[in-house]
Amino acid sequence: MTVKRKWGGNDMPKTQLKVVFWGLLAATLGVLLLPSQAVAQGSSTLSEGNTAWLLTSTALVLFMTLPGLALFYGGLVRAQNVLSVLMHCFTICCLASVLWLVVGYSLAFGDGGSANAWIGGFDKAFLIGVGLNTMSGNIPETVFFMFQMTFAIITPALIVGAYPERMKFSAMFLFTALWILIVYAPICHWVWSSGGWLAKLGVRDFAGGLVVHVSAGMAAIVVALQLGRRKGFPTDIKPPHNPGMTMAGACMLWVGWFGFNAGSALAANGSAGMAMTVTHIAAATASLTWMFVDWIKQGKPTLVGIVTGAIAGLATITPASGFVGPVGAIIIGFAAGIVCSYAVNIIREKCKVDDSLDVLAVHGVGGALGIILVAFLAAENLGGLGLAKGMTIGKGLGVQIVGVVATGVWAVVLTFIILKIVNALVGLRVDEEHEVQGLDLATHGERGYEL
Repeated sequence: MTVKRKWGGNDMPKTQLKVVFWGLLAATLGVLLLPSQAVAQGSSTLSEGNTAWLLTSTALVLFMTLPGLALFYGGLVRAQNVLSVLMHCFTICCLASVLWLVVGYSLAFGDGGSANAWIGGFDKAFLIGVGLNTMSGNIPETVFFMFQMTFAIITPALIVGAYPERMKFSAMFLFTALWILIVYAPICHWVWSSGGWLAKLGVRDFAGGLVVHVSAGMAAIVVALQLGRRKGFPTDIKPPHNPGMTMAGACMLWVGWFGFNAGSALAANGSAGMAMTVTHIAAATASLTWMFVDWIKQGKPTLVGIVTGAIAGLATITPASGFVGPVGAIIIGFAAGIVCSYAVNIIREKCKVDDSLDVLAVHGVGGALGIILVAFLAAENLGGLGLAKGMTIGKGLGVQIVGVVATGVWAVVLTFIILKIVNALVGLRVDEEHEVQGLDLATHGERGYEL
């Protein structure tokens, strides 16, 4: 007897899959049949050095998600859910890549016509009109496209930390697709496109404090609240099943972050060198700070604590990495270790919110903290402290706060709407039996460990 699955289970029924397939095919053919634009011949001269550095940075940022973030998150969950976390990260990488080509890049960096301050257009969909000789500055636009794609991959992957062990795979897939196009692409356009309204306002976000960390952190808390707590939270949640895996993932994230921050200079120059330097110093300082906070509170320094501190330091230095010097990096790292550590305590223990892997506390709070500190620590001469040229504390702080608030509000409101849509279509949460069994076997039919 054939058992029909209801819409809302772990898998989409065949009729719905057919609708999705034919809809995507029709959209693809529609774009491909549009009048082709002539291949733009960039006026800038190709810089082979800058191009080589951006190619390297692209590989480093992809390395952050696969395998870095996947292993970092995978070690923090129960053993019966490790494969589901790896599956989420890998699937998001593939999904984000395709969506970025189809329309995501165009929405983030396209012209947009009269809506240019808010969203890009469709002129770069499928990279139509982008050829071998099309330039973005003095690097090929295909290289810029790929570099920015890796940011579009890791941002929704960060949100995985808010819903492990309890979200349906189908819900994760639909939520991620909608979130990339509706939340991430517009924020990216606001901040990093020359016509974006936050860019025109003067918001400074060198490598993604707003675009990546605040957006993901605020989305994560909405997801956690809508899904509800894991069974047994907070009194009966098992500790991370493999801290060694988490440490290995954190190390990969640290290395990849050099491409994330230093690559955002879009050149192989002194700015990239300083960005790499302050990234490393901030991460090291935050790691030690978090370790000592744990040592004081718990009586023991922990591996999970010190590596989480590193990620907090990296997230916090990200928006400031192109604007501060080494002393500023120490201050930012120390602040990250203190503030993000206590944010974990407030969100998880005081408010009892099951943001399972601390996405808001580490990334959301860290990204916002870094954005704010730019107004105080940006240095005209990166060898020391002082205000950046053209930025006073009063004006600069106000602009940076506007960026945090606008990004946070957009991420919260649109994430909430997306979750309501997804819940109506497929449901959000697995049933209690599958949650207890673990998603590795219940959803994917595989085990992480055969003992």
